[in-house]
Amino acid sequence: MYQPLAGLIFTLVTVTLWAVLPIILQGLLPEMNAETIVFFRFLTASIALFFILLFSKKLPNLKKLNKNDWLILILGVLSLSGNFFLFNYALNYISAATSQVINPLNSFFMIFAGVVIFHETIKRSNIIGLLFVIVGLALFFNQRYQDFLNFNDYAFGIFISLSATMIWVVYAMAQKILLKVLKSQQILFLVYTGCFICYLPIADFEQVNGLSTYGLWALVFCCLNTIFAYGAYGEALARWEVAKVSTILTLLPIATIIAAHIASFINPSRFPAPDLNFLAYVGACLVVIGAFLSAVGDYIARHYRIKRT
Repeated sequence: MYQPLAGLIFTLVTVTLWAVLPIILQGLLPEMNAETIVFFRFLTASIALFFILLFSKKLPNLKKLNKNDWLILILGVLSLSGNFFLFNYALNYISAATSQVINPLNSFFMIFAGVVIFHETIKRSNIIGLLFVIVGLALFFNQRYQDFLNFNDYAFGIFISLSATMIWVVYAMAQKILLKVLKSQQILFLVYTGCFICYLPIADFEQVNGLSTYGLWALVFCCLNTIFAYGAYGEALARWEVAKVSTILTLLPIATIIAAHIASFINPSRFPAPDLNFLAYVGACLVVIGAFLSAVGDYIARHYRIKRT
């Protein structure tokens, strides 16, 4: 079903939800620890997917899974559990904008993992894109070199965020393998269920009672964000070309920076403005260009060659 306008709208909804998420999370973390937030996000997503699959009569048939499939599923659960926790935890030390500027690295980690595991090839556009991202990150962090040398809290937050990105690649590889026996939503349901079970023993439910009005609404938003963002992303892919969806998604770091400035304008005491100089903004733009080239550079080159012939 090709509906470009609907596809664009769903993609923009996805970008908006993902851009706002770390900003809202950062305001919630002083009131609730990362593991409890993650528990509620996974629980909500698991329940929502259960009813979606139940009413569509597509609940996963676990008998289809062999021993190796179960091992891969467990790996997917552990890796996504770790990714969500580390992403949330890193926001105690770095800004929302910084976390999203680092995020495009996961696509390059995915490429390298694909080469090692699935023997895929690296395209020229991937290499050029990676160079843009490296230069962009060097400029983005131009004010923070001393922090890295001292390995202070900020540097620790960057390390945690990078770890979250790398662990997500493990989940993505596990999902790709499981797609041979299960549908995407079925995998997500099983993984989300496994993840909230992992966090059940360590979640602190008493913290819910101590939430402020903002904290309560922020928790609700974060839980619903997990459902609607991935739902909108799936709808976008169903209605628009993957390359075009990927192109819009590369704008996520810029969208997060803009959202952070808007949030700071509305409530500067709760949401401090990003502390970035001109070079940092240039760096963020280069990261976006690099992610764009990696995502659709080969598609554009191929389209150009077809036009010339």
